Amino acid sequence: MISFLDARSKILENISVIDTEIVPLAQASGRILACAVCAPWDLPLWDNSAMDGYAVRFADCAMGAQLQLTGYIPAGKAATQTLEAGCAIKIMTGAPIPPGCDTVVPLEDATEQGSTVRLTRTVKSGQHLRYRGEDVRKGTEVLSSGTRLRAAEIGMLAGLGQVQVQAYRRPRVAVLATGDELVEPGQQLEAGCLVNSNSLALAAALTEMGCEPVLLGIARDERQSHLEKLRAGFGADALITSAGVSAGDRDLVKDVLEELGTNILLWKVAIKPGKPFAFGLKEGLPVFCLPGNPVATLVTFEILARPALLKLAGHRRPLQRPVRAVLAEDFRKKKGRLNFTRVRLTMDKGRYMVRGSGMQSSGILSSLAAADGLAMLGAEGEIFKAGEEVDVHLLGCGAFAEEH
Repeated sequence: MISFLDARSKILENISVIDTEIVPLAQASGRILACAVCAPWDLPLWDNSAMDGYAVRFADCAMGAQLQLTGYIPAGKAATQTLEAGCAIKIMTGAPIPPGCDTVVPLEDATEQGSTVRLTRTVKSGQHLRYRGEDVRKGTEVLSSGTRLRAAEIGMLAGLGQVQVQAYRRPRVAVLATGDELVEPGQQLEAGCLVNSNSLALAAALTEMGCEPVLLGIARDERQSHLEKLRAGFGADALITSAGVSAGDRDLVKDVLEELGTNILLWKVAIKPGKPFAFGLKEGLPVFCLPGNPVATLVTFEILARPALLKLAGHRRPLQRPVRAVLAEDFRKKKGRLNFTRVRLTMDKGRYMVRGSGMQSSGILSSLAAADGLAMLGAEGEIFKAGEEVDVHLLGCGAFAEEH
């Protein structure tokens, strides 16, 4: 068996980035930027007020000073009038600073009396000014290729006048379940049958990470069904199968893939759950063969398929940095394989604390649904005592926050 880190490295080194397309900015949330963006102008474009208030000269701002009101500058208007000594110009947030002004006094720190304004609080020199280019200087790179576009990045691009971006295309990922025992959700569940939950779970995981799932249905436990379904999957940008990749009489996936010209690059990984995992290439198209037990399916997707699909989609940082956490209870396992143990995390005195989230069998999906992360318990260990530190792979939203 190949180790987890070697398997992940081998997979990633065989993944190429997908092609790009032009996307309207309004539809670019969650997309991956395909080329760097440089600022076409300073941001902000001019010195402006950070508050509704009065543009003044600091030299005139003694406590209780009475200043002559000589103008008004709303947002969206140019500042053409020069501020004279002993005067103030009423100004709104975002409005350009008039010549001669070096400080802004907020409305609540002054009292307007007819054509004058009296200062009622101490004023600091330069307060409440936003200077030209203090956010971004013209010509500087503001976003690099491989950046995932979230709300802040979209706002930055909009502020720089962008109406569209060049982004990597969303990968279309085919999903195939295998097994005579499977029925689709909503169909009659006969004795000995199981609901095909893996396909919908994988489709959800793919959608959450920005891919477009293509559900191929179920390949039955005979060669012709596998041939037809797998051929259909080769029309996507990547193919994921679940079950049928172990060594049983009806585990046909690996053999049929090879018959169709797929180069299987690895099979069986020294991890638990998820040992019967395979990866190959069909004329450059990545094929991920996941185990059939629901937890093993999702765990191997998370730790082996997902980083590769992120790279395919153009992510600059497809690997997630694990967090260090302290075991709050003892854990036991058998030697020989790296365990990805389902755990819940709490914070205590600035440290993550780890407790099991339930039964660890590969068929117990409830403990994965209750988990915040996967504690990585080393291959050679058997007993991991409370108080020891371990690496934890975060699940869900925490994954993007912990990228490196």
